[in-house]
Amino acid sequence: MGRLTGKTAFITGVASGMGRAAAKLFAAEGASVVGCDVSQSAAQQTVSEVRDTGGQMVTFGPVDLSSPAEAQQWISDGLAKTGGIDILYNNAGGARFGLFGELSHEDWAFTLHNEVDLVFYATQAAWPHLIARGGGVVINTGSAVAVRGNPNMGFAAHAASKGAIVAFTRQLAAEGAKHKIRANTVSPGPIRTPATAVIPPEPRERIRASIPLGRWGEVEDVAYCALYLASDEARWVTGADFVIDGGGGVAGL
Repeated sequence: MGRLTGKTAFITGVASGMGRAAAKLFAAEGASVVGCDVSQSAAQQTVSEVRDTGGQMVTFGPVDLSSPAEAQQWISDGLAKTGGIDILYNNAGGARFGLFGELSHEDWAFTLHNEVDLVFYATQAAWPHLIARGGGVVINTGSAVAVRGNPNMGFAAHAASKGAIVAFTRQLAAEGAKHKIRANTVSPGPIRTPATAVIPPEPRERIRASIPLGRWGEVEDVAYCALYLASDEARWVTGADFVIDGGGGVAGL
């Protein structure tokens, strides 16, 4: 316990899934958490769960991070509330799926805007404050599809955007090093979240059977990796991409 004591962590997309899990875990480890989401009521439920266990958390919203003005306002509001930022965890995103030959230009543009642009906006808003702090951590959410294709799923736009995030993060690591800012990517494979709950049983089982560790990932599996990267235990880790997928890469999932 206490791996993040004294640190302030800004986390996007805290209303459910991996964002909620990270908020609860980071707070349990001593961080003061600043969250945001497009769903303020669900984000407030995360705040209640954090506070019920003795953690510190506030959230702002609804916040549309695909708007540079709203991303900037979220960072400003969080700083006014807490006085500083040590960790930025860009967890939020939104994608549309479809096989490449059927993917509309609108869905392509929507996915890149809501999985790449919004990370750029929030990170650029936080960047000068991390520098002023004397260093910090940026954690971006990539995806296992950034490093391998899948012939059965319509991941073209999602893969392109998450590949961009992995590359963007390496550049942040290069530019941030002189400021003592570390930047890394957590790239989940198949994770049980509200978003993946809509997948029908047959393909869900097919995916599970292809994973060497024999199960879908849980949101906590991703949160624990993010916790390590946010902590001082990872003080010599930057520009890395951690694929959390139960060995799917080994199996060629």
